[in-house]
Amino acid sequence: MPNLLIIEDDERIAALVKRGLEEHDYQVSVAYDGLSGKKLALSQDFDLIITDIILPKLDGIDICREIRNLKPMVPIIMLTALGTTDDKVEGFDAGADDYLVKPFEFRELHVRIRALLKRNIGNTGAQGFVLKYADLEYNLHTKIVRRGGKELSLTPKELKLLQYMMQHPERVLSRSEIADNVWETTFDTGTNFIDVYINYLRKKIDRDFDTKLIHTKPGLGFIFKQG
Repeated sequence: MPNLLIIEDDERIAALVKRGLEEHDYQVSVAYDGLSGKKLALSQDFDLIITDIILPKLDGIDICREIRNLKPMVPIIMLTALGTTDDKVEGFDAGADDYLVKPFEFRELHVRIRALLKRNIGNTGAQGFVLKYADLEYNLHTKIVRRGGKELSLTPKELKLLQYMMQHPERVLSRSEIADNVWETTFDTGTNFIDVYINYLRKKIDRDFDTKLIHTKPGLGFIFKQG
């Protein structure tokens, strides 16, 4: 039985989500403020954490960063009324795996939860594997990325995007495919958060090197290849 934590100060929403999850055989704990949520998240073992961003005592962004530093493998879904590209980028930068804007349907949340739990189980055997392409190396266990022997500093979401691109080199990746596999969400054509992250990654991976690896294919998407 998966063990989930909900950090949500709106007691009505927390109760609805808790009841829905328990009907699907999840074990659910609830915290109604950020400080209590952080203490629970760090003191117990949860298979997945759902947190609001705007919380009393400690906001969801800070909670996410602290959990990600100490428990990097725990999937985190953010629930919030904030839905702009900048808000999503901030959440993903803090280490969130997915982002759901209120109001939302429970069944959509449940789909996101199942996808993240399935992915997390599937990834357990991949630790220690090193991805290599050209002079770029990414150790999936240590989360260390090096290009030409130089260590690069990437955020959790940049690492996930890089991993997907390195695992699918030399073919065009559409924005929809990237959204489905890196963010596990349907691509919203009204936002440009994927392009924002591609630019972040390009600055770190390509800017100081003569050979570029990340390329844009206008109208199609992006491709990871030499030259």
